[in-house]
Amino acid sequence: MMHVDRYEQIWIRLSVFVLIAFILAVLTASVSAGIQVPGVVQRVDPNTVTEPGSPWAEPGLRELAPGKYEAYILAQIWVFTPDEIRVPAGSEVTFYVTSKDVQHGFKILDTNINMMVIPGQVSKLTARFDEPGTYTMVCHEYCGVGHHTMYGRIVVEPTQAAAE
Repeated sequence: MMHVDRYEQIWIRLSVFVLIAFILAVLTASVSAGIQVPGVVQRVDPNTVTEPGSPWAEPGLRELAPGKYEAYILAQIWVFTPDEIRVPAGSEVTFYVTSKDVQHGFKILDTNINMMVIPGQVSKLTARFDEPGTYTMVCHEYCGVGHHTMYGRIVVEPTQAAAE
């Protein structure tokens, strides 16, 4: 049996404790902050992604049920299509985003939506918009000389009950 010095045992136990504390802190923070990891939902052909029959042929917002929406966003050099989405406050929106040309980023400020948009890959994340206001969508991955002009917005409108 191997002998470990008492001070080494203390440092080993302290290191293990700190490691466990960090893991628990990350798990707790991710659950309480609603952090989601964007996933690859499907693969598409970037050359034919806008052909009839594809949801990106006419990208935009689709209502699934009251307060539940799907948003199909197409990123292409220097523009998001659509560049504006309007939903009532309290809505839950699932974003399906893909690129037709080069790698882009997709971030909605003041939400947990932040993902890479890669040609041929569909990324998906969901956000709830409880507060009325305007949320800016930006491309955070350099995509060419007009990158700084690539933005859009989500307008969250007050509900009728809140307005009265």
